[in-house]
Amino acid sequence: MTEVEVWWGRIDQVREEYADDLDPVEAQRMNAYVRADDSARFLLGCTMVRSVLARRFSLPAASIRLNRTCPECGGPHGKVRADGVELSVTHAGDVVGVAVGDAPLGLDVEQVDPTIDVDGLARLSLSEQERDALPQDDPGARARAFTALWTRKEAVVKATGDGIRTDLRTITGPPAGFHVMDVTVDRGYAAALAVISPEPPDVRTFRFGSGPRR
Repeated sequence: MTEVEVWWGRIDQVREEYADDLDPVEAQRMNAYVRADDSARFLLGCTMVRSVLARRFSLPAASIRLNRTCPECGGPHGKVRADGVELSVTHAGDVVGVAVGDAPLGLDVEQVDPTIDVDGLARLSLSEQERDALPQDDPGARARAFTALWTRKEAVVKATGDGIRTDLRTITGPPAGFHVMDVTVDRGYAAALAVISPEPPDVRTFRFGSGPRR
């Protein structure tokens, strides 16, 4: 059975000493952020990945080497990768998430904003049938439903690695060979996990700094 771990953390967990484990490229990228929250999200994501992999492979966290080389331009801003494992990192607002497993996967989290332009965004990302199925009378419910659909689609393109090259309107359900599911996260957020696997994955959810929860 395909096993996946999903870890959630919040940026108020960041500590200065976490930066000690960054490699030079990561340190440069972290310091380039103008906003403190962006820097904290990046640092926490690096720390969580190293912590999870150190636990998985019984290695010191500082010894874990991460690869972010973009396959198209060679820059250090591609999807994070590590030997012997599949990874996906996501963040929104105060939340950072990491998914790890043995099969290609994608994790996405979004903050639910009742004031977003659902109609405008839906025209760019949802099929006509999906747009028609959105709640019509409750703006909050409409925003939540749209955000849930968005995270599922984003999780799929993260699993494939296609990213912005994919027209999200063409993804109207789990593609063949995919398992897509909503994942529990903090109130006010929506999250989804996509796993490319012949069988439904066994997903375990953890809080960074604590134990698992089902």
